[in-house]
Amino acid sequence: MTHSFRMLIAGELVDGASTFDVVNPATEGVVAQCPKASKDQLETAIAAAKDAFPAWSALSYEDRAGYLVKLADALFARKDEFARLLTSEQGKPLDQAEYEIIGSTFVLRAFAEMRTPEKKLREEGGQTVIEHRTPLGVVASITPWNFPVILLMNKLGPCLVTGNCMVAKPAPTTPLTTLLFGELAAEILPAGVFNTIADQNELGPVMTSHPDIAKIAFTGSTATGSKVMASAAESIKRVTLELGGNDAAIVLDDVPAREAAQKVYQGAMTNAGQICVAIKRAYVHESIYDEFCEAIAELANAAVVDDGTRQGTTIGPVQNRMQYDKVRELLDDAKQRGTVLAGGELPDRPGYFIPPTIVKDLDDDAPLVCEEQFGPVLPVLKYTDIDDVVRRANDSVYGLAGTVWGRDLTRALDIARRIDSGTVWVNQHLAIDANLPFRGSKQSGLGAELGEAGLNEYTQAHIINAVEFDAQPAH
Repeated sequence: MTHSFRMLIAGELVDGASTFDVVNPATEGVVAQCPKASKDQLETAIAAAKDAFPAWSALSYEDRAGYLVKLADALFARKDEFARLLTSEQGKPLDQAEYEIIGSTFVLRAFAEMRTPEKKLREEGGQTVIEHRTPLGVVASITPWNFPVILLMNKLGPCLVTGNCMVAKPAPTTPLTTLLFGELAAEILPAGVFNTIADQNELGPVMTSHPDIAKIAFTGSTATGSKVMASAAESIKRVTLELGGNDAAIVLDDVPAREAAQKVYQGAMTNAGQICVAIKRAYVHESIYDEFCEAIAELANAAVVDDGTRQGTTIGPVQNRMQYDKVRELLDDAKQRGTVLAGGELPDRPGYFIPPTIVKDLDDDAPLVCEEQFGPVLPVLKYTDIDDVVRRANDSVYGLAGTVWGRDLTRALDIARRIDSGTVWVNQHLAIDANLPFRGSKQSGLGAELGEAGLNEYTQAHIINAVEFDAQPAH
């Protein structure tokens, strides 16, 4: 790739203090050189965002929303270029990359329509109580490598429309699409409103502890999220944490096994299983278990595992060597403990390819069942009793999302209410809508993204409690 990538700092596109390689996970070849920021460059970016904040926050909602629409238009106009770059650095098939880019424009447009109106909480007996919301200041966005574009937009949309400014730090293995978006922003946004910093994870602690950053918006692993939260606690920063998950699917006995298998397969294997809310363990009623296993194994065996740029590819590589090694270790252990129905053998070729793999006959304490694999390896577990399977599904430190699959909707809803996850989908998966809140429970996160709840995360609520000058004080 001949494109020269630069960071956006204080309205200028700049080189880094040094560079590092970005690797294509399908070929293990170098996609491009990425600029690497110094601590001084990060300090400049934070200062620029702080300086831009008064003027940006003073704009009307309508004016700020107009900028978001312009960003969405610019991104959509170059969607093909962004999708190709995304596939090159992340590995997902090109059609999935296109879906992410187009979805990102939808997110920006959705937040452009949102507002935080002043609310009258009381108006009686001469007393008026008002809640109004103000922006926080400088927001640091730290995003992961599985969906580097749309997860940035989930943060950028509410951040900017509510009047905040941002310093964005993408994952070091997928920084290029964020830097390319910075090029769009350089021509649209006022200087300092949006800044991009690339590094190899050295600057995160500086951001999370920096006195001039008011909020950290982080998506990533629970282990790293815990460190982010601890660092932010020193100055009582606002934090939004969208962390790991070990999402359970419960397949009831009243659904056709083969239809259910197809839906669960897609929920588990899209983006090579590298989705925070991917189905990571499937509990199937004993009456349809064997047929379900046969059907999902057939789907796995039929997958086309290849470079995401090649026509017909359905599963790309795992994104990076570290994650590849983790999934491989879980797979090796599962092969010793259970029965592999499909996949399981790694191809002898360049790239971090793991074929979609289905494993049965595992105990609940097997690492593949109780840990988050974040890859295309799915355990399928048998159950008999609903109370027992709900207990097993909830027996996790995670609680990000889950699914229930059943013909009897009333029954399925009753079971969904008992699942301790921030989101439970019934007869669908990955039904994420920018207008609906998304949050995790337990160690899967803190705060909300998307929807009105996500918008409010980027504001401070203030209460004004007023009475007439001659009125008696309230007690």
